[in-house]
Amino acid sequence: MRRLLAVSLATLAWACAPSGPPAPTVVPPPPAPSVPLPGERLSLQPMRFGDLPGWAEDAAAEVLPALLKSCDRIAKLPFDRSIGPEGTGGIAADWYAPCAAARRIAIGDHASTRMLFEEWFAPHLATMSGRAEGTFTGYYEPELDASRQPGGRFTVPLYGRPRDLITVDLGRFRPDLGSDQLAGRLAGTRLDPYPTRAQIEAGALKDLAEPLAWLADPVDAHILHIQGSGRLRFEDGSRQRFGVAATNGQRFVGIGKVLKDKGKLTGDTSMPAIRTWLKAHPGEARTLMAENPRYIFYRPVDGDGPIGSEGVSLTAQRSMAVDTRYVPLGMPLWLDTVTPAGQPLRRLVMAQDTGAAIKGGVRGDFFWGSGEAAFQQAGTMKSPGRYWLMLPRIRSPRVAAAN
Repeated sequence: MRRLLAVSLATLAWACAPSGPPAPTVVPPPPAPSVPLPGERLSLQPMRFGDLPGWAEDAAAEVLPALLKSCDRIAKLPFDRSIGPEGTGGIAADWYAPCAAARRIAIGDHASTRMLFEEWFAPHLATMSGRAEGTFTGYYEPELDASRQPGGRFTVPLYGRPRDLITVDLGRFRPDLGSDQLAGRLAGTRLDPYPTRAQIEAGALKDLAEPLAWLADPVDAHILHIQGSGRLRFEDGSRQRFGVAATNGQRFVGIGKVLKDKGKLTGDTSMPAIRTWLKAHPGEARTLMAENPRYIFYRPVDGDGPIGSEGVSLTAQRSMAVDTRYVPLGMPLWLDTVTPAGQPLRRLVMAQDTGAAIKGGVRGDFFWGSGEAAFQQAGTMKSPGRYWLMLPRIRSPRVAAAN
């Protein structure tokens, strides 16, 4: 997987760390086919816009920047490329007219945005095995103090991609392997697994990777590794966003699970509580965090947000991670769930990211944005909810030859 995998903070026991996004100036090849599990299919029930709870109250135009980013990606695809599993979203050409209409809407024009969807799209309630309700969690982008040189409190390196790291997209060799990826290093003619987090922190990289920045706190660095993307504030006042260049390919073990299994944390196991415990026990924290063998390598990225799996920058509170076995990237969704405080969270969002923890047809990870306020929301969100896919009213049959 070469794209950013978003991860829910509220469910770190089974969350998966991200892997790297494509270079921003290059259109990545389409991902290997995503195949639903045997016997599991997403059912889509046609509905009316009047059936969507809160439809008339959403500040709908706020989704336009995210929608247009997805439109720009779709416009670069062959016109007959299928959108999503089994052509759920039609073909790329079906999106040309709706996207052109979206580009003509003025900033902040909520009424015209609703009219756009009512004219060009049709809502379909998503269900799995007859159930419309699923689970919705949250994620965010950390903002951390950093230095370009080690010294003082800045002792934790943020490494670029190692020179000897080799990644293998298995789906390029066998399509039935989907988006699985291996990472390793050559030992003669053999590909060996890449070192684990514990081995890397003990010096296994040697001089094979350059530190891009230095962070002040190992706990904050670990959370950054979980989230994937982050925005660093340097001592000279400059800021730089960093995204994932690669991982070491090792499995992910959530720190929440580690703390729970060892009896270190009971009761409140939200990410804010996890962070508080780790910072209060720095000696134990390093050892426990090393039990997660996954390690992330970074690269500087430009843009107005972290890069999601679709290859576009995410939009705070309008982008969401989904399971692409069921929901196509670039698909508008109507989300009906609640915030951690129990307030209704009903709005248009765009499916623009993925996450190994985000599995199931009715499952989503809501991108809250950047910084501490977003952390507090994302770190405590685990809400029941449902969503409707906004499918183009005119959808062409899937063109098998194009896939």
